[in-house]
Amino acid sequence: MSRKRLQQLADSLGRSAKHFNKREVECLIQLFDRLVGESSSRFAAAGFDRNMFRDTLHGAFGMTDDVIMDRVFRTFDRDNDSCISVVEWVEGLSVFLRGTLEERIKYCFEVYDLNGDGYISREEMFQMLKNSLLKQPSEEDPDEGIKDLVDIALKKMDYDHDGKLSFTDFEKAVRDENLLLEAFGPCLPDIKSSMAFEQKTFQEAHKL
Repeated sequence: MSRKRLQQLADSLGRSAKHFNKREVECLIQLFDRLVGESSSRFAAAGFDRNMFRDTLHGAFGMTDDVIMDRVFRTFDRDNDSCISVVEWVEGLSVFLRGTLEERIKYCFEVYDLNGDGYISREEMFQMLKNSLLKQPSEEDPDEGIKDLVDIALKKMDYDHDGKLSFTDFEKAVRDENLLLEAFGPCLPDIKSSMAFEQKTFQEAHKL
């Protein structure tokens, strides 16, 4: 990418990805270009395909849950073209790494609403909890334990008692108890890995 194009893109993204300064945006664009350049994917000219994105989430942030990683991909992929452009990458990371509580609530809700109907249903909770919990070798039927967890989650978070979580339910529950933000599986980086990613991306690029 030419220096002029990089600066134009960084200027425009500096306005939309408001949690990064212009130099940080440039570093993220350079990282995107490098990752895309290393890829053999046929999508590489346009951006990240699902596998590249999954590899990045796994490598940089230690994410391993395929269902959650797929949903994070779809949340970043704003125009639903199955490819993450440089703009979607920087704007997505702005919330992923440094979002306000409000932005992160909206992001987590989108990730957990597996079918995009505006609600987190009992079935969706069950599927995500089943995937994210460690399989314990035990005599009991693990599905029963997960159903119990779903019941507890609904009891605590379903304020209008309609058997599913609307955005309003989810937002109120998380504002009352911040730990519920990632109730149905880890979809945000932990502090250690996000700090390591920022340090590596922003300091190494600065040396170039």
